[in-house]
Amino acid sequence: MDDLAIIELYHRREEKAIAESDKKYGTMCRSIALRLLGLRQDAEECVNDTWFAAWNKMPPERPGSLGAYLGRITRNLSVSRWRRDHAHKRYDGMEILLSELEDCVPSPNTVEKDMARQQLAQSISAWLDNLESEDRWLFIRRYWYGDPVNVLAAELGKQANSCSQRLLRLRKNLQAYLESKGVEL
Repeated sequence: MDDLAIIELYHRREEKAIAESDKKYGTMCRSIALRLLGLRQDAEECVNDTWFAAWNKMPPERPGSLGAYLGRITRNLSVSRWRRDHAHKRYDGMEILLSELEDCVPSPNTVEKDMARQQLAQSISAWLDNLESEDRWLFIRRYWYGDPVNVLAAELGKQANSCSQRLLRLRKNLQAYLESKGVEL
């Protein structure tokens, strides 16, 4: 079933929308949640929460890309759950991802709510649009989907150390770009 038909099911309040969403995007959402949380049970709960959130948000929303929309909900729910569950603990998976980005992306606690977040998102999107496709793929797979560097390196046919260095250069490039746009880091 295509995305428009699934979105229409949500707007008609048909429960089949959830089953179709799970059939088409369940694997992707579970993968996002599992990479961020590390526990299959927690990941499954986040995916179930994703379907509930999508049910409550559509209508009125009509996402342009259902996959990206559901992926964003899953990722946000997973990050929120991770922060809640690990407020006083350390967890390598998420801790490493967040620490790698902390130098080039401002903390959400210091960003002036909606306007600054929107400016930041637009700036990052513009920066991503100007990257070569392989660099964009690498950056998004690492920092959006949370894929491990060794997995990305294997898919690119490169050494993990080479990919780590490339990601470091991309983060520095992002930092310089955001500073040139006046984003406070």
